[in-house]
Amino acid sequence: MQVSQILKTKGNAVTSVPPEMTLAEVIDTLARGRIGAVLVMKGGSEVAGILSERDVVRGLAEHGARLLDMRASELMTKSVVTCAPDNTVEEIMQEMTNSRTRHIPVLEGGRLRGIISIGDVVKNRLEELSAESDMLRNYIVGA
Repeated sequence: MQVSQILKTKGNAVTSVPPEMTLAEVIDTLARGRIGAVLVMKGGSEVAGILSERDVVRGLAEHGARLLDMRASELMTKSVVTCAPDNTVEEIMQEMTNSRTRHIPVLEGGRLRGIISIGDVVKNRLEELSAESDMLRNYIVGA
């Protein structure tokens, strides 16, 4: 299965923040959206970085309470792992494992098309395994 098929099911909505947003505001955005990461966007269309819950926890350990006044651009991961809609789910699983990344933005021709999370990948894999199990069961039973 390709990433584009996951996006068709889950949609292409992406929560993003500007680089100058404070970490207090970013944390509020994460909590209100019940999400694990936001993209940091320059000019509303260029991916400048990604900020995850992990980044916040590590930042808190390093900077303490002053983290809340820092800007998203100061804490974000600048080297963002991305994929394309035609990448396979298997490729994304391998990339997430290798880079220890839980969220991968989907770009097509330099334009943001969505974001894939580890939860999306796991859900897809479970659905594939269930369908495969049903097919095997039907084959064995002769249905």
